[in-house]
Amino acid sequence: MKRIKKHLILILWICFGFALVAPSLVLYLISIDVFGKLPTTDKLENPDAALATEIYSSDGILLGKYFNENRTPVTYDHISKNMINALVATEDVRFKDHAGIDFTGLSRAILKPVFTLGIGHAGGASTISQQLAKNLFGRPHFKHKWQVLLQKMKEWVIAVRLEKFYTKEEIVSMYLNTVDFSNNAFGIKSAASTYFNTTPTDLSVPEAAMLVGLLKAPSAYSPTQHPKAALNRRNTVLGQMLKYDYLTKNEFKEYCAEDISLDMHADSHDEGEGTYFREYIKNMAKKVAEDNDLDLYSDGLKIYTTIDSRMQKYAEEAAYKHLKEMQGKLYKQFAKVHPWDEHPEIVDLAVKRSVRYAALKAIGVSDVRISKIFNSPLRMKVFSYRDYAQM
Repeated sequence: MKRIKKHLILILWICFGFALVAPSLVLYLISIDVFGKLPTTDKLENPDAALATEIYSSDGILLGKYFNENRTPVTYDHISKNMINALVATEDVRFKDHAGIDFTGLSRAILKPVFTLGIGHAGGASTISQQLAKNLFGRPHFKHKWQVLLQKMKEWVIAVRLEKFYTKEEIVSMYLNTVDFSNNAFGIKSAASTYFNTTPTDLSVPEAAMLVGLLKAPSAYSPTQHPKAALNRRNTVLGQMLKYDYLTKNEFKEYCAEDISLDMHADSHDEGEGTYFREYIKNMAKKVAEDNDLDLYSDGLKIYTTIDSRMQKYAEEAAYKHLKEMQGKLYKQFAKVHPWDEHPEIVDLAVKRSVRYAALKAIGVSDVRISKIFNSPLRMKVFSYRDYAQM
C-alpha cells in the first residue's frame, strides 16, 4: 500500500512539474516559429494598418477623406488623459507594471473558476499589449479550442516583443488607433469626431468612458442602437475608474447622473465641402498613388489642393441660395402638370436604370410585379433645396 502511495505521489509531482514546464516549452517553440511564422522584426516596427487619405485646402482645412476604414492616427500627446485612465482602469489596470503578460490576472483567470466551482466571472487576463497584437496581426477563425489557446499564446509572445520595441505610451496610442468603435469610426480620432464632434485631446470623462465601454462589444453597446446598454456600460467603466482611484466618489456620482450626449458627425465620402471637387481630383490622385505603388484608400496619404475653404464655403452658400429659389420656381411651374405626366418614358427609363430594378430582375421578378412595387408608397429621405437649411 505504501509503495502504491509513493508511486501515486511521484506521478502527481511529475504531472505538476509537466504542468509548469509545458507552457514554457510551448512558448519557446512558438518563439522559434515551430507553430507557424510570427511577425518579423520589420513587421513589428512597421505594422500594417489601413489609414484614411486626407484632402486639405490651401488654407490648411481638412476638406474630406478617402478611405476603406476611416482611421487617422494620433500620438499619445494628443489623447486625453481621461481616455487613457478609462482604458487602463477597465482593460488592463497593471498595464504600467507588466511586460506584455499580466501574470496576476492570468493566475486569477485560471484559478478562480477552480476554487469557485465555475461560479462567477474570473475577469479577463488579456493585456492592452496582447489586444494590440491581435488588432495588428489578426486572429483567424478556429474550429478547435486548442487552436484558440495556441493563438493566444502566440499573442503573448508578440505582446512581449511589442513591449521591447515600443514605450508604454506608444503601445496605448497604437492600440487606440487600431480599434473599431463602430459607426465606421476606426481609431480614437475618428471615434471622437463621429460620436462627439470633438478631438481626442478634448474628450471629457463621460465621453471617454462611453468610448472605452464600446470596446467590449461595439454593436451591443452602441449608443445609437442600444442607448440604455451603452449608458449602463459607460457607468461600469466609471465604476472601474472609481475603484482604481482615477475618480473621487463625488465625481463618480456626478458623471453617472449625466445622460450620454451625442453629437454625431460621421465622415462620409459624399459629405463636407467641395464634394464635386474632391470627386474630380480623386481619379487623378488614385493614378498618382498607383504609379508610386500606393493605395489611395489605405495608405494614409495627405493631399494638398489649391482650393480655398473660405471661398468654397461662400460659393456653396451662393449656389444653395440660388438653387433654392430655382426649386421654388420649379414647384410653381409644375404645380398642376408634372413633366413626367407628359413624358412617362423618362420615368420608365429611370426605373430600368435603377439598382433596385436590376436587383428585382436578377431574382426573376416580372415587369408587372416590379411596376406594382415601384408604384407602392415607400418611406424615404429625399433631398430638396426648398427644405434645405442654410449654413
